[in-house]
Amino acid sequence: MFRAKLNDIIAKCKQSQVVVNYTNMWPYVKPYWFRALLAVLICIPIGSLDAIIALSLKPYMDLVMVEKSIQSPWYIPLGIVLFTSMQGGLNYMATYLNTWVGKKITNGLKADLFKKMLTLETAYFDTKKSGDVIFAFNNMADNACAGLLDNLKIFMQRLFSSISLVCVLFYNSWQLALIAVAVLGCAFLPVARIRKRIDEVMKKTLVADSAIITAYNEAFSGIKTISSYNLEEQQKKHFDEILRNIFSVSIKMVQRTSWLSPFMHVIVSVGIGLAIGYGSHLILTKQITSGNFVSFITALIMLYTPIKNLGNNFNAVQFSFFSIEKVFAILKSEPKIKDSVNAVDMNPKYKEIKFEDVCFEYKKGVPVLKHINLLVKHGETVAFVGNSGGGKTTIVSLLPRFYDVTSGAIKIDGIDIRDLTLKSLRQNIAVVFQDNFLFSGTIKENILLGNENATDEDVKKALKMAYLDDFVATLEQGWDTYIGERGILLSGGQKQRVAIARAFLKNAPIVILDEATSALDNKSEAIVQMAIENLMQDKTVFVIAHRLSTIQNADKIVVINQGEIAEIGTHDELLNIENGAYKALYNAQFKHQEVAV
Repeated sequence: MFRAKLNDIIAKCKQSQVVVNYTNMWPYVKPYWFRALLAVLICIPIGSLDAIIALSLKPYMDLVMVEKSIQSPWYIPLGIVLFTSMQGGLNYMATYLNTWVGKKITNGLKADLFKKMLTLETAYFDTKKSGDVIFAFNNMADNACAGLLDNLKIFMQRLFSSISLVCVLFYNSWQLALIAVAVLGCAFLPVARIRKRIDEVMKKTLVADSAIITAYNEAFSGIKTISSYNLEEQQKKHFDEILRNIFSVSIKMVQRTSWLSPFMHVIVSVGIGLAIGYGSHLILTKQITSGNFVSFITALIMLYTPIKNLGNNFNAVQFSFFSIEKVFAILKSEPKIKDSVNAVDMNPKYKEIKFEDVCFEYKKGVPVLKHINLLVKHGETVAFVGNSGGGKTTIVSLLPRFYDVTSGAIKIDGIDIRDLTLKSLRQNIAVVFQDNFLFSGTIKENILLGNENATDEDVKKALKMAYLDDFVATLEQGWDTYIGERGILLSGGQKQRVAIARAFLKNAPIVILDEATSALDNKSEAIVQMAIENLMQDKTVFVIAHRLSTIQNADKIVVINQGEIAEIGTHDELLNIENGAYKALYNAQFKHQEVAV
């Protein structure tokens, strides 16, 4: 019975929002615990010194205002100035330490969130907007830490301020103090009920705030499209709608929480009214002096003032707790694609890659690939062709485990790729996409991403093999030329060749070419194609081809139709199939080219 009761208490403690939040935050506070503790300890005298003003008014009132004493206690106003100055200095120190510790904790959280983001599977980002990701992995950390430490500082100050002021109340009149404390308890009764009422609104606030970040990102990335299609008015209307949603959510938050401050005002006024009424009786019956009464009322007002404003910062407190919960929900989440328990490193000198009855679906019940069976020997070039949306890109995306198969298996020398370490698997695969991502920086910095330990001679060779050396030679700063965010200062062909040079440096035994030339003009395509042929030497190559003329020499051409393999063979073999799918694609493409000519 006792054990069951104890377990129940522990469970309730674990469910306590404050306990869970601060327990989660402790590993991030621990390296800076001394400064954090010092910041908290400084709040004790800051809060306690509030009582000095109220306490000093009793002798001042009794001696000066009532007894009209000739020897005025000059030390009282001087002491008030001295203690207030001390309080201000301590407050500065506490703010400085809080900010220092807060930024360190925030940086630690952001570092772990960024690290977590890099481990998440591709499918996670397929379903998220950029604003959602930025808000969840960046803004949430700011909200969590800023709210946590600021609220802790305010809590400690007000706690010890309240304790010291309550002591002043009892020192001056225990009867009035009991009334004041009873009223104070009534003021806190509605606070516990607000949390449930604002949960839904806080979630909507997150959605609205992330939507505005997404709007800015899309406007930044798509400004050329917006300008060319005259979408300024349409985008403005969309942004105005987001602002209206934010306004609506903000008003709902006000409706559900802002009644708290007026309610507190009413309760506090009741407490002050009762204190004045009963205090007048105590003065008349000479149970307390006028000094006691003035000191009491001053302490009472100083005690009640932060309580009256409780509703104004309650939202910030709850949003801080809400942010902490969301941050640690992300940090504790497990990526769906990760190393298995006994994962082994991939052998770069493998013999074959085998797709065994591979099925895949992005959405449950909507198959994209159906029973794919394919054997690829080391050093072979395999080209995937077919109509758009047939599943070609999906097949090659499964090999580096951007996604995991729904059923079946992809094996390298009989080992399921899910039993290989992700790092070793991806280290042995180089991918050149249709739209390759280049980071802001220089040409050299982007190429070195393929192998950060490469020498300058290695970089020169990669540039030459990618047919990029002549272009780099024309630049004033050579390979140290800044290329802008996403390589915006380079042409499409130049960006592709930088990506190919990067793949050269990686020197992986498996190369994936995902329609690497489809977005280029004929001249650029010819140059990039020569660079690709250099990259393909002595490699196992998976090619998704837009133009069939580029894959005629492939060892295998795989025709994908509606997620299934329709045909497999060489170029000549497939052309000899009467009414074959490849032959139809080939004839349609070359007839189109003849018409164009």
